[in-house]
Amino acid sequence: MSCQTTPLGSSCLDLWREKNDRLVRQAKVAQNSSLTLRRQQLAQDALEGLRGLLHSLQGLPAAVPLLPLELTVTCNFIILRASLAQGFTEDQAQDIQRGLERVLETQEQLGPRLEQGLKDLWDSVLHASSLLPELLSALHRLAGLQAALWLSADRLGDLALLLETLNGSQSGASEDLLLLLKTWSPPVEELDAPLTLQDAQGLKDVLLTAFAYRQGLQELITGNLDRALNSLHEVASGLCPRPVLVQVYTALGSCHRKMGNPQRALLYLVAALKEGSAWGPPLLEASRLYQQLGDTTAELESLELLVEALNVPCRSKASQFLIEVELLLPPPDPASPLHCGTQSQAKHVLASRCLQTGRAEDAAEHYLDLLALLLDSSEPRFSLPRSRPGPCMPELFLEAAVALIQAGRAQDALTVCEELLSRTSSLLPKMSRLWEDARKGTKELPYCPLWVSATHLLQGQAWVQLGAQKMAVSEFSR
Repeated sequence: MSCQTTPLGSSCLDLWREKNDRLVRQAKVAQNSSLTLRRQQLAQDALEGLRGLLHSLQGLPAAVPLLPLELTVTCNFIILRASLAQGFTEDQAQDIQRGLERVLETQEQLGPRLEQGLKDLWDSVLHASSLLPELLSALHRLAGLQAALWLSADRLGDLALLLETLNGSQSGASEDLLLLLKTWSPPVEELDAPLTLQDAQGLKDVLLTAFAYRQGLQELITGNLDRALNSLHEVASGLCPRPVLVQVYTALGSCHRKMGNPQRALLYLVAALKEGSAWGPPLLEASRLYQQLGDTTAELESLELLVEALNVPCRSKASQFLIEVELLLPPPDPASPLHCGTQSQAKHVLASRCLQTGRAEDAAEHYLDLLALLLDSSEPRFSLPRSRPGPCMPELFLEAAVALIQAGRAQDALTVCEELLSRTSSLLPKMSRLWEDARKGTKELPYCPLWVSATHLLQGQAWVQLGAQKMAVSEFSR
């Protein structure tokens, strides 16, 4: 590439800027493509183009006229890379650090600052930016990316200090991150500035929504319901993407249920179901609401729909090649009302609630379905996932046996217990001797509640065959 001989090669700057703009347009074309493979290829090509352009710019001595473009390319590269990877990595932190160091190089302030962390670098750069107004817009975009990275990593203290510096305050008096985010006022982008995938104002809106959501959910989990409502209403009234809005409405429904406002809770849950296809969380919360209201039929219907919803593969929405709210949210905490678990967990809740409410026949069928679901899996599991408190696999067999007995299916209950004993016998020492001792009725058995329960039920087989099913139930429940 040949350039005219000016101090920084203005024709080269023009060419580099044109390349940046072309790559940004290519990423936006990819974003709007309905063909998955084509959009991924276009986006990947744009990413590699930005990587090469950034390498070329950083190969030159740092200079103020060059840095607005260089920092813009850095931001575009980080945004596209993070969106394609659906998360931030240490590489992106290094890209931000390199951009800050380049700014300080122009002020001959780098030297020992290479040993500083990102927090100290930001402090130095933002103080130096008062002498470099032409870099202000690009620095605020880069600061927005740093804020997103620190929010996703839960480095809220560093984020608060960065926002205070951006707002021109170092008092440390404000610990309200939401207020600091609202106070942040990025400069208006110039019309003739290089193209960006996402400007500072767009990043601010995403940060506001993501932080308010995280804060509201945490307050809900810890029981600070009034504060949770305030934060969640903040999210719902902002620029909230539909998948997140489903979760926000569900959380609001949970808040109102816990506050004793069932009608308002129901309105929010209906709104959540109308907003998208992620029906699991609102259906689970609806079952809790109906249980609280004593409407068992509606509760069980909600749980049945939940089991069906968790059986439908989740359709991932196409990435927008931007820093999106979902990118900054942690996975649902098991203590969160938005954590609906797996299909097997939902099926167990349905089966156990049917048993508890006297629907023995339905409970028996659901337990048998649950056992089949777990045992016929390509990777057999002998306990439910532990992300949510629940019984281990042997306990499920025994719960199924109880349901079958109460449903008048004693022979099926015996079959279930025999299956349990055959699966657990290898786990117990000297099981063959224990089995013989059990058959002889010896009292010298080591105590194993699950094994004893199953053998007790098997010993009741003769009673069952004589029609005395109640005696078997009584024996089993000891």
